[in-house]
Parts: sequence; structure tokens; C-alpha cells
Amino acid sequence: MAEVMSAVRSMLGVMSSGTAGSALVFFGACIAAHDWSGLRALLADDAAVELVHTGERFDADAFVALNRDYPGDWVFHVDEVVDGGARAVVRARTVVGDETFHVATFGSLDPQGLLTRLVEVWTEAVAPHPQRGPA
Repeated sequence: MAEVMSAVRSMLGVMSSGTAGSALVFFGACIAAHDWSGLRALLADDAAVELVHTGERFDADAFVALNRDYPGDWVFHVDEVVDGGARAVVRARTVVGDETFHVATFGSLDPQGLLTRLVEVWTEAVAPHPQRGPA
């Protein structure tokens, strides 16, 4: 595992601009591909992840396990990444059967270019309010 993490971390330095946005692009690609060793290699050893909607907090290994062990045949899609240098956000969605869930993940980099802090806000897709109708 340490060898894989070292290789992925080396690739990040070569392939990315060293910004949080680049890291979140790779983050999304790892989740979409169910590449759990790649995801773990992208997270700093002391990474902290917070799920705002539930109040749960995870360390790097527990966050990877949460994603790896999530039930169902789900598909993850990245819709947008906004890069602010050391901080960035990715807007994405997960589709499970007929259900769609949206997430905004805010990420921060440590000096080594790894994600050290993630804050995720999840919601499910719902119908427009009846008095407003679709946009």
C-alpha cells in the first residue's frame, strides 16, 4: 500500500498544477473509477473529512472505507471544479438506480499537495416547488 501511495503522490506532482482544484479533479476520477488506493494516496495521513448534513467526521482511512463500502451500484459524476489555489470545490452527483444525490466537496491542500481537509454537503434531487415550477 505504501508503494502505491508513493507512486500516486509522485504522479500528482507531475500531472497537476499543485492546486486544490487539480487534486479534486483526481479525487473525482478516483471515486468514479472506484480506485480506493488512488483516493487514499491523495489524502494526507492526517486528513479530516466532515459530512455537514450528518455531522459525521472521518479520518483518511475511514473516508475511503465509507466510499468503498457504500452499498448499491452507484455511479459518480463530476460536474464542475472551481479552483482557488490552496482551496477548491467540486460539484458532483451520484446516481443510484433512479435516485440522484448531489454533493459539493470543499478541499484544502497541505504543503505537500495532498488533501488535508474535506467538507462535503450532500442533498438528494427533489421536484421543484409547485408554486415556482421548473426553471
